Amino acid sequence: MNTESWQVKVALLLVSSLTIMSMITISASLPDMTKTFSTLPNAENLVKLTLSFPALFIALTAIIAGKFIDKFGRLRLLNAALIIYAIAGSTGYWLDNIYLILAGRALLGICVGITMTIATTLIADYYQGKSRQKFAGLQIAVMSLGGILFVTLGGVLADISWRVPFLLYLFPLLILPMTSLYLKEPKTLHVVKNKDASVKSPNVIWLVFVNVMIMWILFFIIPVQIPFYLKSIGIEKNTLIGIAIASTTFFSVISSLSFSKIKDKLSFQQVFGIGYLLMALAFASISYGGSYGMVMIGMLLSGLGMGLMIPNANVWVMQLAPEQIRGQEIGRLTTFWFMGQFLSPILLLPFLNIISHSQLFLILTYIILGLSISFFIYSMLNKKTSGKT
Repeated sequence: MNTESWQVKVALLLVSSLTIMSMITISASLPDMTKTFSTLPNAENLVKLTLSFPALFIALTAIIAGKFIDKFGRLRLLNAALIIYAIAGSTGYWLDNIYLILAGRALLGICVGITMTIATTLIADYYQGKSRQKFAGLQIAVMSLGGILFVTLGGVLADISWRVPFLLYLFPLLILPMTSLYLKEPKTLHVVKNKDASVKSPNVIWLVFVNVMIMWILFFIIPVQIPFYLKSIGIEKNTLIGIAIASTTFFSVISSLSFSKIKDKLSFQQVFGIGYLLMALAFASISYGGSYGMVMIGMLLSGLGMGLMIPNANVWVMQLAPEQIRGQEIGRLTTFWFMGQFLSPILLLPFLNIISHSQLFLILTYIILGLSISFFIYSMLNKKTSGKT
């Protein structure tokens, strides 16, 4: 197997793109979907939950999937997960019951937990050193480009009907032939039949996990609340809402493609510090702006920040995790990633009952700025003891 072949790389990147599309594709549909189910108690929160609900099941599934693939191999689950992904993801088009749609979103989350863990673990298996660093940045760039495509299409299709964007979830059926033909089990894979308890990752890996969860709790307020915020300031076209959300992923492409060069000059901690600083500026722009133009500036800055921080977390975990438990640790990373997305509306939406959107974004600005300063301090302290990571 030639891991440098374009077929292998494209297959890995297409599977990776399913992660971001699973969440934000239907963002622009939420306001109209809320109207459809308005007769139900707590309809607005139920509809918003459809966006974040998959994240809970991704989080619950990923760590189990990680342990399973360490024991039995990477590819046994992948193709089945792609088929079920397509069926579960498209349920919003076919079903009229919000609770059944939520059940479909849950099953979608289980499939994403499997596909993302396998794709990221295979990248760590197939590539090393500089090649791994570059591919991790490319992975996030392609995920972001997929996000641009699917969320923009979602916005356009939502102007036809809020149901139509759910058909985009049939996309994995087009990927299935490539994964079947070109992805193979790594020849160097040490399948762990009896786990050696002495094989452990450094404790700092838990800092990365917890930070990834916090990062997504803060960032995921954008796809959940920006559609409603834009409606509140007079932006009615779903296409414009879709473009605003897609612009975040567009600018994350720029920074993620630059990640490898930036990482060559900075430590993991410094990259997180810069990423959080960009996000703080983004949230300040949204808070003080009150216009579509200022929201777009916020989308630009938040995209640049997240485009650095996501591959930074992935590569740090790949570097820290021993090969024998690599799938398990990447599964944990995926679990914390999507637990943050699931917890985001649960933790942040209640504040909107007592404060405005602008006030919430302002409070989050100061929290994120504090995180940025903390990572810069951590980097300086780390350099004094061990040099650049």
